[in-house]
Amino acid sequence: MSIPPILQIGDVLISSDIITEEFCCDLDKCHGACCVEGDAGAPVNIDEIGEIEGSLEQAWPLLSASAQAVIDRQGVAYTDRDGDLVTSIVGGKDCVFTVHEDLKLDDGHTVSDCCLCALEKVYRQGRCQFCKPISCALYPIREKQFSDGSIGLNYHRWDICESGRRLGHQLHLSVYKFLRGPLVRRFGQNWYDELCAVAQVFL
Repeated sequence: MSIPPILQIGDVLISSDIITEEFCCDLDKCHGACCVEGDAGAPVNIDEIGEIEGSLEQAWPLLSASAQAVIDRQGVAYTDRDGDLVTSIVGGKDCVFTVHEDLKLDDGHTVSDCCLCALEKVYRQGRCQFCKPISCALYPIREKQFSDGSIGLNYHRWDICESGRRLGHQLHLSVYKFLRGPLVRRFGQNWYDELCAVAQVFL
């Protein structure tokens, strides 16, 4: 398998498959499985931990008793085996902020038993200022911080997201276009505009 070329905008190194590959979350098929699969929580930084703790009172009633017990015991985050800060998990896989409920989509139909984020839910209700960790919002892009201060963005392929790759291909929706909102949130509108310009040249 060949390695995609690397592009650069400012101090951000970007794997070109973020531009060339297509993706769109398909909740009808996956039901938000990325919240409950894997062996570690979502990557977070110190500032985000503070934001999460500040939103905990609002999100707390939505959490399961098991999740509440984990947070009482170890807090909202822990250091995983790779030395990274991640959100706490229940039963070795489920993010403590996962809630299960039916989700009504913009087109009017409902996805039953979908995994949602309690933090995002109370944020959308206007009850707190923090939405959810940027690592969650950016997925399937994963961010890596380097010792020189630069940042790397890679497109992560996970088998549970196969339906998202199929839907993205049907819609002809590039990864970077699907994630416009989170990328603007993370890097700003000017940076995203430059990414779009680079993508036009690259393609």
